[in-house]
Amino acid sequence: MESEHTLLSLALNDQSSVQSALMGEAEPGSGCALDLRTQALVRLGVLVAIDAAPASYGSSVDAALAAGATVDEIVGMLFVVAPVVGIARVVAAAPALADALGYDIESALERH
Repeated sequence: MESEHTLLSLALNDQSSVQSALMGEAEPGSGCALDLRTQALVRLGVLVAIDAAPASYGSSVDAALAAGATVDEIVGMLFVVAPVVGIARVVAAAPALADALGYDIESALERH
């Protein structure tokens, strides 16, 4: 029931619900069951989906790692979003994600 109320509030453009959504905060009783790790991985997937600037990845990767995500899970997120966003977005995001993880992909490409 809580989730239905939240969906209705968002569909009606309810100011309180919209404000909570824009702040990335679940409203009390909204039924948000995502832990911080999952939230951080979802945010990274959204960065890939919107073709975010490379500088956008740093703080999101830091948040994911701080929330307990592993490097393998962060990289694995690319495979989860690829069928939805397309391989071009994933290929474009890979260098930015690598940089945010501290992996010098440019050097690796030169050796390859």
